[in-house]
Amino acid sequence: MAVKTKEKPAAAKTGEPIPETMLAAACDRFGGPEVLSLHKLKLPELDRGEVLIELDTSGVGIWDAEMRAGEFQPEGMSFPLVPGTDGSGRIVALGSNVRRFRVGDQVYAYSFGNPKGGFYARYVAVGAEKVSVIPKNLDLQEAGAIGTTGLTALQGVDDVLKLRRDESVIVHGASGGVGTLAVQFAKWRGARVLATASGEDGQAVARRLGADITVDGRLGDIPGAARAFAPDGIDAVLAFTGGDSLERCLDALKPGGRAAWPNGVDPVPEKHKGIRLLSYDAVPGVREFDALNRAVEASRLQVPIAARFALAQAAEAHRRIEQGHVLGKIVLRLA
Repeated sequence: MAVKTKEKPAAAKTGEPIPETMLAAACDRFGGPEVLSLHKLKLPELDRGEVLIELDTSGVGIWDAEMRAGEFQPEGMSFPLVPGTDGSGRIVALGSNVRRFRVGDQVYAYSFGNPKGGFYARYVAVGAEKVSVIPKNLDLQEAGAIGTTGLTALQGVDDVLKLRRDESVIVHGASGGVGTLAVQFAKWRGARVLATASGEDGQAVARRLGADITVDGRLGDIPGAARAFAPDGIDAVLAFTGGDSLERCLDALKPGGRAAWPNGVDPVPEKHKGIRLLSYDAVPGVREFDALNRAVEASRLQVPIAARFALAQAAEAHRRIEQGHVLGKIVLRLA
């Protein structure tokens, strides 16, 4: 059997059969975690610029739960809705315009609101520009966890804040899926990192990953810790959680300091005189993945996996992520 395509000539052959249907965790309506269940779906059609990936691992993020609940709806969305923005696996078919990959390549990908369906499935069709070979120092499971979080963390450090050696930065929410990577990328760039994380266990994770000092993000004296860390004021804040605790981080910035957060952090901070406030979205692309791969390898990135669930346990994975206090990234194992 061959992959269905919209093109002529057909996608590259694989030398092995590709099924016409697949299992996916999907929902037929918006609602709580209980609306997610196993579905038997047709494989997505493959366009000229896409690759078909047989998935090994899919990342689970709070944004997936928000999509499932109907808090936002991707353009062109329809039911059954398959969540998931990132994952890793093996390419089993290529669109006829794809030259960068070969069948059999082990890859990872990030595609938010993927038009052919998300990554909670055995197969996913993704634009080739949103796919990359896996960095040498990561396995499939680790790579499957970092498509969304890795790009978000690195672009916050490099492209938005433009952190420089010896600058001081607060990574706020340092024990989550994005924060654990941001701490490491900031240290790799030579910055001095004050990490906020809730609980002693969260702080321990941040310290293990290289944070210079830590403070409890909910109960600790963030301005006091910041004054001790950088008496002249903090240069930058990279935030992955909002609210009053983020405001306390901003109070520690020096005049002319800057703060960044990915869109989706809520509530967003109020304006502060003399402080640059910068929101951003992670951007996938060939150059962006190349930069991420270099950073992953050069920093010897560690990828904390908070929990692993089977595809049939996707609802349980969503319950867990909605409980909060997730140290690292939750993943679905699909192989």
